[in-house]
Amino acid sequence: MANHGYCGVLLSLTLLSLAIHGSFCFPEINGNNKGSSRTTTDKGKTWAVLVAGSSGYDNYRHQADICHAYQILKKGGLKDENIIVFMYDDIAYNSENPRKGVIINKPNGHDVYKGVPKDYTGDHVNARNLYAVILGDKSALTGGSGKVLSSGPNDHVFIYYADHGSVGLLGMPSDYVYAEDLIRVLKKKNASKGYKSMVFYIEACEAGSMFEGLLSSNLNIYATTASNAEESSYGTYCPGDPSVPAEFDTCLGDLYSISWMEDCDISDLHKETLENQYERVRRRTTNSHVMQYGDMSHKQEFLFAYMGADLSNRSHTSTSDISSPSISRAVDQRDTKLLYFQQKLQRAPTGSQEKQGAQKQLLLEIADRKNVDYSITKLGEVLFGHEKSSNVLMNVRPQGQPVVDNWDCFKNFLNIYEKYCGHLSAYGMKYTRAIANICNAGITTDKMVAASDQTCANKPNV
Repeated sequence: MANHGYCGVLLSLTLLSLAIHGSFCFPEINGNNKGSSRTTTDKGKTWAVLVAGSSGYDNYRHQADICHAYQILKKGGLKDENIIVFMYDDIAYNSENPRKGVIINKPNGHDVYKGVPKDYTGDHVNARNLYAVILGDKSALTGGSGKVLSSGPNDHVFIYYADHGSVGLLGMPSDYVYAEDLIRVLKKKNASKGYKSMVFYIEACEAGSMFEGLLSSNLNIYATTASNAEESSYGTYCPGDPSVPAEFDTCLGDLYSISWMEDCDISDLHKETLENQYERVRRRTTNSHVMQYGDMSHKQEFLFAYMGADLSNRSHTSTSDISSPSISRAVDQRDTKLLYFQQKLQRAPTGSQEKQGAQKQLLLEIADRKNVDYSITKLGEVLFGHEKSSNVLMNVRPQGQPVVDNWDCFKNFLNIYEKYCGHLSAYGMKYTRAIANICNAGITTDKMVAASDQTCANKPNV
């Protein structure tokens, strides 16, 4: 896309309604499978790791996505002992949730929260625990249920991650999952013969940057992402959509995620291939470019090996064209918090304290966006000068190249920026490409420290 890595974000209070919709699932091994269609294939087991990496009621949709995915796997016959769930768990009983104890993933949808295992919640949702779980390393865990991916060489693994993202990383409530670290963990899992094959789906802005130029084809991993390495992904079923109950101030799902899950809800997963589902979701997800990475030899495998199959759909034939976009509201993930505060302000009674509080939250969000826009612009000018700054910071590398050469520099410089200028919000995360490009330009640590200090010297509460 022509946004050069920056998710398009409008600071106005009117967010775009977009025609969207999608349909997608995940698939499995070839038709020679002799194992149970419910939980095992080729005498191996099916495992899943589900990760909602955000917190806060405005991010309702991420936990809703993960809970919905759990219900699909459970109906498919997977056992709880083989499904590992990461979610902050602050949505279902949140004071702002109009349906206490219930989470839905679409308008008038059923409760997807009921029965979901609480393996890693609250502060235990972090990158260190995720890596430990994938590697099956119980000794490296801090808190949580202790469940890990104890998969072996005959097992199929599905990993699904829904959250905010940006160039080179995925969000967590208190830290980041960096692309290089994730790939290192996957390589280690492969080297230990920890799976036969793996499918990995990511819902996040710039999700393609997690695999672009990094995920090789020899790891038996097939991955798809909601977006390429330089664009947003989109929330859907958002306030303002006529189908969404007026009681909800926040988006109920994400477009890419809703696409594959709603398709899985009605399809016979013994007959769907990874390639079928990729093409369907690609055609339906019109707001971003759904991408695929890794070992393409797995595209002809069927879905049920990675997530089981609901036997009630065995003879089901859908009459709907699930490859055609439907009319619903899609909102850039960077803008969903702005929309949430806007809705709160509109719904609050005139003259009430609730109204005043909502207005304050909205103004603070707008101010935070302006501040990060200013600080990144100034940082670039301090380092490269006014004329060169924009070209350096917004540079997008050719497809097939990772976003940064030195990942240690990227992590270090991001830490330096956040130390002096404040933690990046979901909106501010769009600027991690700028941080990567500062590294690629060969800036030294001393210069980055000095420039960050100069840029944000007067920033309060950092």
